[in-house]
Amino acid sequence: MSEITIIGEEAYRAAKELLDKAKPEKGSLFVVGCSTSEVGGASIGTFSSPELAEVVFGGIYQATQEADVFLVAQCCEHLNRALILEREAAEKYDYEAVNVVPQPKAGGSFATAAYKAFEEPVAVEHVKAHAGMDIGDTLIGMHLKDVAVPVRIRTTQIGDAHVVCARTRPKFIGGERAVYDAEKL
Repeated sequence: MSEITIIGEEAYRAAKELLDKAKPEKGSLFVVGCSTSEVGGASIGTFSSPELAEVVFGGIYQATQEADVFLVAQCCEHLNRALILEREAAEKYDYEAVNVVPQPKAGGSFATAAYKAFEEPVAVEHVKAHAGMDIGDTLIGMHLKDVAVPVRIRTTQIGDAHVVCARTRPKFIGGERAVYDAEKL
């Protein structure tokens, strides 16, 4: 099996495991930041790879489609970490589209792969996702809902990139007498 095929399988496995553990509702947002430089063994921002991006994106996209959630691709800092998602998702969550088309060196290869693969891609400046995956330390936290909870998965790397995952939960409000729904913890 080729190394690129293994990377695609790692991406699918990681996303599927996170989605199985996080249990997002149908139509939820699943944000992914991915450094293909890191996946390929280089330092972030130094070796953007459209080929690796397509393979990683393909594995993750398959898992999100199986879970019936929207995949949201974070761009790199050259586009202020804007996000690429389907127009349907942007409209559902009332996110205003902005005018930018990601490129491998201005937006990143992963966001570019998403833009090419989505049916009606749009870019937005901010989202509040229900779960997310950070591949290569790309800092997705700004795009998660307010209370992010780490999720440990068995797949800790995709290629050579470190993987960190999170889900979100509603805020706890009240005080010592408050009672919480155990299924939302």
